[in-house]
Amino acid sequence: MDALTAATATAAAVTQLGSHFMVAGATYQRGAALGFGGLDFYVTGRGGVLGDVDSDVVCAAFLFFEPTGLRAMWDQGRAVMPPAQAAGEFATCCHHWAEEHVPDGLDVARLGDLAGKVITEARPAGAALFAGWRALAVPADPKARAVHQMNALRELRGGLHNATVIAAGLSPLQALSLKSPGMAPLFGWTELAEVDGLAATWDRAEANTNRAIAHAYEGLDETERTEFAELAGALQTATAG
Repeated sequence: MDALTAATATAAAVTQLGSHFMVAGATYQRGAALGFGGLDFYVTGRGGVLGDVDSDVVCAAFLFFEPTGLRAMWDQGRAVMPPAQAAGEFATCCHHWAEEHVPDGLDVARLGDLAGKVITEARPAGAALFAGWRALAVPADPKARAVHQMNALRELRGGLHNATVIAAGLSPLQALSLKSPGMAPLFGWTELAEVDGLAATWDRAEANTNRAIAHAYEGLDETERTEFAELAGALQTATAG
């Protein structure tokens, strides 16, 4: 399996595995215990790896969110605790989710090792959230480590996808309306964009995302890429639903 094939084959697992803890009820229960009001924990926890930055920096990284609401949540979250501290709490939620939801019997230790090689090879250019998450401490527990590393790759892919969407000439709302219209209200939008005739444009952006991230898979040999795709897919299947 070559690098581009591996990037394409693992796209769904990379995108989905890190998202589970972000929508888990336990994550927001922890946020409430810390003093957050709801989605501000997601915004400050995920964005906290950027540091104590102006809200426009977070808007740049969270491409698909409606900017006015996102700015308000960032500022609200910063009033609860420093962003770097929120990032640590958010990462801990990731680790706890993994420990509780990843089933036994999967070789998550090997998955974490292989993901780590991809992460080390990756260039952070264009993926600020990836760079910040990569700088966090990696947990020792194999389940937590595997999901932590898969989320790093999610942030890498996400940052590169942001760039390909912009390069394709799509607005953030157009891309969201094409791919995940049901998420628009959660992301702060009150209506969808007109997207007739734009599906092929989004498909090109997605294909270019695979090309953009493929360089990171050069850190694995052909056999390791196949193994990584199989392990990531198995974990994705085991934790779905």
